[in-house]
Amino acid sequence: MTDTTKPNQVTIFDTTLRDGEQSPGASMNLEEKLRIALLLERMGVDVIEAGFPVASNGDFEAVREVARRVKDSVVCGLARSSRKDIDRAAEALKPAARKRIHTFIATSPLHMKIKLQMEPEAVHQAVIDSVSYSRKFSDDVEWSCEDGSRTEHDFLCRCVESAIKAGATTINIPDTVGYAIPEEFAALIAMLFNRVPNIDKATISVHCHNDLGLAVANSLAALRQGARQVECTINGLGERAGNAAMEEIVMAIRTRNDLLDYQTGMRTEHIMKASRLVSAITGFAVQPNKAVVGANAFAHEAGIHQDGVLKNAQTYEIMTPESIGLGQSKLVMGKHSGRHAFREKLRELGYDELGDNAIQELFARFKSLADNKKEIFDEDIVALVDDQVARVSEHIRFVSLNIVCNSSGPQEAALVLELDGEEKSAKATGNGPVDAAFQAIKQIFPHEARLQLYQVHAVTQGTDAQAEVTVRLEEAGRTVNGQGAHIDTITASARAYVHALNKLLTKRQKTAPAALSA
Repeated sequence: MTDTTKPNQVTIFDTTLRDGEQSPGASMNLEEKLRIALLLERMGVDVIEAGFPVASNGDFEAVREVARRVKDSVVCGLARSSRKDIDRAAEALKPAARKRIHTFIATSPLHMKIKLQMEPEAVHQAVIDSVSYSRKFSDDVEWSCEDGSRTEHDFLCRCVESAIKAGATTINIPDTVGYAIPEEFAALIAMLFNRVPNIDKATISVHCHNDLGLAVANSLAALRQGARQVECTINGLGERAGNAAMEEIVMAIRTRNDLLDYQTGMRTEHIMKASRLVSAITGFAVQPNKAVVGANAFAHEAGIHQDGVLKNAQTYEIMTPESIGLGQSKLVMGKHSGRHAFREKLRELGYDELGDNAIQELFARFKSLADNKKEIFDEDIVALVDDQVARVSEHIRFVSLNIVCNSSGPQEAALVLELDGEEKSAKATGNGPVDAAFQAIKQIFPHEARLQLYQVHAVTQGTDAQAEVTVRLEEAGRTVNGQGAHIDTITASARAYVHALNKLLTKRQKTAPAALSA
């Protein structure tokens, strides 16, 4: 954990479970949120924003369970300025060993007029009242000015000063719509330090969105002006273009410590595992050229690059793969590998928390894959684990699929699913094998969900590579992503569709979506 008494220590505030979950289709159930929260704690994240308790019973229960299980990190709950929101957050956070209430209200002229329909004086009073009330439940209170980067400076200074006076220990300045550029955002933070008389009584935080691709740059620029908390998410997950990516901020500080003379308490060797876990749970694949955690981040194809890396990795690699948890593989796996070797490989890849039943099922799927694939790469095993994570607590389970297809059509799918323990089968035709499989699913489990996205990518190279499929479904305003992996693309597609349907069944309705944009 970060020692905030040191002037150059940076607090890492992770909001994957709250702001990250606002990405269309990225909803998580309680068990999934808990898995991520416990890994964030293991990574050394200082503050985990676990959700928005007033939004739904599901959010409340998730925040309460994270508060109950997490011991080292501060657990944070979001609340608008109303007492109802704050009461709900305080109740959810009761079991926490260390807790924070994060309350906010919009302060830009546009948001006050159009969204809140409040005069500035009323907003200013709401700042004082919400912070003062929050302090009744916790000594650790954070206040945010939604759309802070577009707020008039005089009014912003007044609100920040009043929030600190009312008891806020952290002041967060969000670039809510990703509008700022680094020089401008740095100047905004510097202005606050110059004009707010009690600014030294609170930690200054920033929360930058990535609409112009500048979230990380803006966050780092703010650090150089005195901000000492950064709000971020794994893989940059978040609504619209996402948030500042935690892995990029942490590794930028570590790699360029000559210019960014700051420290965090992060254990960076868990970064890759966290990236994969969030991707598997949300169904949001990480683009190959994504900084730090993308599949190509440490890949070198150009001959001159390969020559340089072979002589000395530092010629083209500014950080080591091991520093983010991508160690050199020690075990080569194949169809003759036994359970012990497979268990060791899982540990080597960072999956040491899996239970015996999960490992047994994974080993069976591994052996089946090894019988059909010449080479088993680490990425193949990661895909199996990711697919296993996606299957937890399913009401609908994929059992088997048989496809008959030819170039003239029609294609036919014979599908077996298990619905709450009872096997059901169906046959359907479609415009292609994938369509036939999806039509068979609809016969067994009728629904009105619309397919919004169907995406396939190969886990490794070669014609025998596993396919990883992402499916996005929308029903009654609720959007979910599903993911499936298999050596057969059609099977992977059916598994992804079933995964998405399961998430629709447990999708929580957000009762106050407009309140979640800070």
